[in-house]
Amino acid sequence: MENPNNVTEFILLGLSQDKKIKNLCFLLFLFCYIAIWMGNLLIMISITCSQLKDQPMYFFLNYLAFSDLCYTSTVTPKLVTESLAESDIISYTSCMAQLFAMHFFRGTKVSILTVMAYDHCVAICKPLHYTVIMSRQRCYAMVSACCAGAFLCSFVQCLLTINLPFCGPNEINHYFCDVYPLLKLACMDTYRVGILVVANTGMMGLVAFVVMILSYILILYTIKAHPAESHSKALSTCCSHIMVVVLFFVPVLFIYTRPVETLPEDKVFALFYTIIAPMFNPLIYTLRNTEMKNALRKVWCQKPFLIGRQII
Repeated sequence: MENPNNVTEFILLGLSQDKKIKNLCFLLFLFCYIAIWMGNLLIMISITCSQLKDQPMYFFLNYLAFSDLCYTSTVTPKLVTESLAESDIISYTSCMAQLFAMHFFRGTKVSILTVMAYDHCVAICKPLHYTVIMSRQRCYAMVSACCAGAFLCSFVQCLLTINLPFCGPNEINHYFCDVYPLLKLACMDTYRVGILVVANTGMMGLVAFVVMILSYILILYTIKAHPAESHSKALSTCCSHIMVVVLFFVPVLFIYTRPVETLPEDKVFALFYTIIAPMFNPLIYTLRNTEMKNALRKVWCQKPFLIGRQII
């Protein structure tokens, strides 16, 4: 028997219904969105226009910045516009599209962060074989596998949600369409679906996080056998990545690895992996990275000077 679905649109309640808070959110998140675009574009252009693009670490960083831009663009523009509206209405089709896009780009980012941890592990533990193991062809294959795995997980997530019947309230207590708030609105017992959701999204994030932890344990074990002078260089290479992983993974795991339920804190935690992490990633990777700072100087400071000298 086909499940009834009388809902054609949803109402996103957003972060707050207070007018003053909504006006403040508009200014704050508009600034954040501009900063996200400027920071990540700066990284992408600097890597593409410099010799860093030939190094696997920055090859993956380039794709990480791109996935950050795409991921936050599925959420933040809607959040900014709904801060000015009395009520934010999203159609059923748009809601499902947003759900799919969010899980796809988030899954891609999770996979790329995992691949970056593997890259660091190979660079420190197998330095003599690094260029062979992390060849450009293999790097492209890894990025393709990241996208394919993310597509599969997001497709399953969306398929589980589309088959839910919605026949009652249509108010989503969130600022975007996510699977847990939608499960709460479904007019059926969602216990089994919830288990599948946790097994799909939660386990993907948990497995990736465990792989990264094991990679860094192996890195720490390896550098213990090296002279003390090399410790700081190896650790500084990994420190930026660890900061990004913690900032992104902790709120993701908090939401998607627990039993299916919605908490008031979910919207705050969601801000970390949808807006705050993409905004701070460029700062983390540039302020603590000498190669990135040198690339920024060469691309953005020297070229205008050379162009001006040629004109003269």
